[in-house]
Amino acid sequence: MSFKIGDKVVYPNHGVGIIQQVCKHNIAGRQEEFYTLKIASNNSTVMIPIGNVDQVGLRRLCNEKQLKKLFQILKDNFSTPNPDWKDRYKDNVEKMKTGSIFDVAEVLKNLYFLSFQKSLSFREKKMFDRARQLVVSEIATVRGQTAEIVESRVDDLLMSAYRRQRTGTA
Repeated sequence: MSFKIGDKVVYPNHGVGIIQQVCKHNIAGRQEEFYTLKIASNNSTVMIPIGNVDQVGLRRLCNEKQLKKLFQILKDNFSTPNPDWKDRYKDNVEKMKTGSIFDVAEVLKNLYFLSFQKSLSFREKKMFDRARQLVVSEIATVRGQTAEIVESRVDDLLMSAYRRQRTGTA
C-alpha cells in the first residue's frame, strides 16, 4: 500500500496520523525510503520504512461503510470474557496489535462491559482508555467532528448495548 504526503492514515496502537514527507536514509549502506508520519494524538513523529508498511499495519482511515460496521459492533452484545485475566489481556493485546478498527472496538466494548462486573486491572484500564481513544479519534477524523461529540456518541452506544444486554431486551 502506498501513500502520499498529506494522506491521513492509522498507525496501529498509535492512532491517526498524517504523512508529512517521504524521505530517503542510508541504513547500513543501503538507501531506504521512509514515510514520516505525524501522530495527531501526541504530536510525535514516527518514521516507517516504506517496505514495512504492511508488516506494521499502516492503513488508510475507514470509510463511511466501515463506520457503519464499527457502530454495529459497538451496539451488539458483548461476548463472555475469558475468566483468566492473563489470557484475556493477551487476547486483547493481540487484537490491539492488528490495527483493525473492528478489533479495537471489540476490545473497547468487552472491557466496557467487564468494568460493570468487576474493577479493571491497571493494565486493562490503560488498554480500555487506549482503545477508546483510538476508536474516537478515527471516527472524529473520518466524520470531521470533535472528539467530544464522538466520545458522547460512543459512550451512548456502549451504555445502550450494556443496558439492553443486562435486561435481555433486543
